[in-house]
Amino acid sequence: MLGTHKRTDQRTDQAAGDEATAAKAAADAALLEAFGGMRGMVDTTVPGLVFVLIFTIQHSITVSALAALGLSLVLAIARLVRKETLKHAFSGVFGVAFGAFFAMLSGNAKNFYLPGMLYTLGLAVAYLISALLRYPLIGVLLGPILRENLSWRTRNPGRFRAYTKSTWAWGIILLAKSAILFPLYWWGSAMQLGWVKIALGIPPFLLAVYLTWIFLAKAPPPIDVIAEMEAAEAAEAAETTEAAEQAEREATGEASVR
Repeated sequence: MLGTHKRTDQRTDQAAGDEATAAKAAADAALLEAFGGMRGMVDTTVPGLVFVLIFTIQHSITVSALAALGLSLVLAIARLVRKETLKHAFSGVFGVAFGAFFAMLSGNAKNFYLPGMLYTLGLAVAYLISALLRYPLIGVLLGPILRENLSWRTRNPGRFRAYTKSTWAWGIILLAKSAILFPLYWWGSAMQLGWVKIALGIPPFLLAVYLTWIFLAKAPPPIDVIAEMEAAEAAEAAETTEAAEQAEREATGEASVR
């Protein structure tokens, strides 16, 4: 009998461990996917690489911009064919389209990178302000994906601190990136700006994601408020059904007595 209990406990512990491992893997995948994933990094980096490469060879803003835009459209269509998220499919196209438009309109190749640089700077400021206001943007973004919504603000102080640290990390990294790129925009050449921007495309992103992963790995697990709401709704439905059945039984009993 004791051996049976031990085997049952072992199976229970193993099931709990497997569930925790699966939940952690899902959280890690959700973290990377929330920021576009590896494919998103490629989609946002390669068009800029094509632009600066062609411009370095031909010095033609129009040819370089149209080539980058065409490649961005091809990548977006490939995402649509794979039935991937539309947000990631078109965000890169719009960024490249704005950059191509500004570069061709102004005749300044550096303006191809200006919309993306302004977006990065604005995002850095948004991260820092949200951390100061105690609504860290990383928590706001990941909360719904991890089924915890905003429960971390009031019910999970460990995750609140982790989200705050992660948000500071993103803000500082993106602000540092902007501090390198904008002086090149003002005083450097288009080719210098282009190659440095390519070099600063993926590494800062990976660093920010890695730091976020480290902070969240040390934090308590998320509170699944969606499961809580579903359980509460199921319990309420069960109580309603039980009350209806009880009322029906009482009515049937009274009819029998009569």
